[in-house]
Amino acid sequence: MSKKIRKPIKKEKDFSGKILKILSQNANKPFNYKQIGAKLELDDTKSRNQIIKDLKILAAQKKIIETEPGKYLVKAISQDYYEGTIDMTSRKTAYFICDEFEEDVFIPTNNLNRALDKDKVKVYVYNRRKGKRPEGEVIEVLERDKTEFVGVIDMQPNFAFVSTANPKMYTDIFIPKDKIGEAENGDVVLVKIEDWPKRADSPFGSVIRVLGKPGEHNTEIHAILAEYGLPADFPVEVEVFAQKLDTSIQESEIAKRRDMRDTLTFTIDPKDAKDFDDALSFKKLENGNFEIGIHIADVSYYLEEGTILDDEAYQRATSVYLVDRVVPMLPEVLSNFACSLRPNEEKYTFSAIFEVSPTAQVISQWFGRTVIYSDQRFAYEEAQHIIETKGNNTIPIDVSITGESYVVSDEIVEATLKLDELAKILRKKRMQQGAISFDKVEVKFNLNEEGEPEGVYFKISKDANHLIEEFMLLANRKVAEYIGKQKKTFVYRIHDEPNEDKLIAMQTVIAKFGYKIDFRTKGDIAKSINALMEEVNGKKEQNLIDTLAIRSMSKAKYSTDNIGHYGLAFDYYSHFTSPIRRYPDVMVHRLLQYYLDGGASVDEEAYETKCLHCSNMENLATNAERDSIKYMQVKYMQDHQEEEFLGVISGVTEWGIYVEIVSNKCEGMVRIREIKEDYYTFDERQYALVGATSNRLLQLGDEIYVKVKNADLVKKQLDFHFLRRAE
Repeated sequence: MSKKIRKPIKKEKDFSGKILKILSQNANKPFNYKQIGAKLELDDTKSRNQIIKDLKILAAQKKIIETEPGKYLVKAISQDYYEGTIDMTSRKTAYFICDEFEEDVFIPTNNLNRALDKDKVKVYVYNRRKGKRPEGEVIEVLERDKTEFVGVIDMQPNFAFVSTANPKMYTDIFIPKDKIGEAENGDVVLVKIEDWPKRADSPFGSVIRVLGKPGEHNTEIHAILAEYGLPADFPVEVEVFAQKLDTSIQESEIAKRRDMRDTLTFTIDPKDAKDFDDALSFKKLENGNFEIGIHIADVSYYLEEGTILDDEAYQRATSVYLVDRVVPMLPEVLSNFACSLRPNEEKYTFSAIFEVSPTAQVISQWFGRTVIYSDQRFAYEEAQHIIETKGNNTIPIDVSITGESYVVSDEIVEATLKLDELAKILRKKRMQQGAISFDKVEVKFNLNEEGEPEGVYFKISKDANHLIEEFMLLANRKVAEYIGKQKKTFVYRIHDEPNEDKLIAMQTVIAKFGYKIDFRTKGDIAKSINALMEEVNGKKEQNLIDTLAIRSMSKAKYSTDNIGHYGLAFDYYSHFTSPIRRYPDVMVHRLLQYYLDGGASVDEEAYETKCLHCSNMENLATNAERDSIKYMQVKYMQDHQEEEFLGVISGVTEWGIYVEIVSNKCEGMVRIREIKEDYYTFDERQYALVGATSNRLLQLGDEIYVKVKNADLVKKQLDFHFLRRAE
């Protein structure tokens, strides 16, 4: 028997928003009800009467003016119009984000008027009564956030449609026959929206590039880059320009620099690194103090302003670290060779050199251009071995990057141990001053030659990582402080205080595990978050709480307006130490040298624009990196469909539970309708699913066994079967 379809009860239509839209788009032309009806394609008596009624209400509200009997103009300036951005939901509705509203304004689907996610729009806001959430209607799209999208093409005889996997893209894109290009049915393509006619349901676009077939490894990686507008390769002319650079070390240039080639110097980096940004030098002084040099690749020496190479580096603003590859900011001739501080090679560097006491007090500092010679290249694992064994000179084969065991000089071992000791003092001081420690577990993959995941492992920061981190932080802080105290325009790395609403939401979740945050002062917040991070270490809920804590923090960004760095508890902070992979560091090097040479303060507005661009590109790169991890996790789980996995419930919603696998951190969804042990409903108050018969809960942190139901590489989504509770 077929189900009877219930028709929704029709409410009386309100044309106020549409009337205001028509009048605001024709600000100098008065309209009567017939003309408005014609614009809205309404000619029935009921609708026309409603238009007349709404016109009178709007006039009474002084939102429009009756210029002559029955004819209306919109007021020149209306307090109900606002500019801001659209934040789409996955349910085809949106919220309007505007600084003038404490809460976001709801935009129903039929009021979007062709606005897409993150577009800058003008919105008419209504329903502003007390106790009622404000609603709005998009009057005009002022600026598209993006016009290029990745999707799968569906060919028809004389046209095609492209649908995207992005849940916030609520429409497909119509492609006329003459703009399909070389695409074939089912291809993953990059398309550009060119027009969106008023009467069309979908925007019109053209195929820019065919990326390949869905599910193929290279297709999906290139699709991730294209989705965020990130390049996969360098333009030929940029590569040619880079290849022609003179990268030889010249005696005439050495003469202009502080010569550090005779000072003990070494690098510590990941074992698979190819671009070595930084090196440390170490010398014992006769007064019992230590001279410690933080030497950074002098990228700005090769990267001249105004060249196509510099323009390309600025546009990219950052290297992008995907699971199976790096998309570098600079061509390989610079990033992996000329600028990379490789062992047993002379290199140009920009250095911060400190005299440091045995208690890690900075006695004096020097900044400037240098030339160095790296005596040793360590992987973190090798340096860690020296630290853990308290000076064992022999690097065993299982951690050696050379493939065989070897002996390290006493001099380097002594330097490593002393630097570790000083780093621990510096770290302890930072924590006491209110810095927050986020040692979040990073998921890494063992890949075969084809880039397929063969295994998963976790990267955990140890003493060797912290050693490098502390001296890089020292250099970044001292460089920023040196310029900041001169009150000159500079590129700072800033981090605002955490969002209190997010912290309160986090408190609600962590309370279920018996934890709490101290909200009395910002110092107390920092201390309690650090205590929380220590307490959850190694527990089943660690990754969930780590993630919540990071999300509650403000995003760090670049700015000329120095507000300090909350997470590090620094009044001054910048990025000086990674110019091979970050453009802001290049700007910092240039500004520092310019000010060392006695230059006057530069134009703040111009540098703020550059800071904004670099922050935006960093966010895109981070999203691409995250998507590549999700893709690789789905790919890995695709090959383990018959296995049972222990997981932790990491999220609870009305449609199901999110589960994170303990052994590999892959996260997927179990739909509520597929949990067969009981009939479950979502209890918002308890943030849990409640069984109707048993009254048992499925809530955050509960351990359950699951199996892969579906692994969608295109959408980067996992669906799990619920098997049983872990009891």
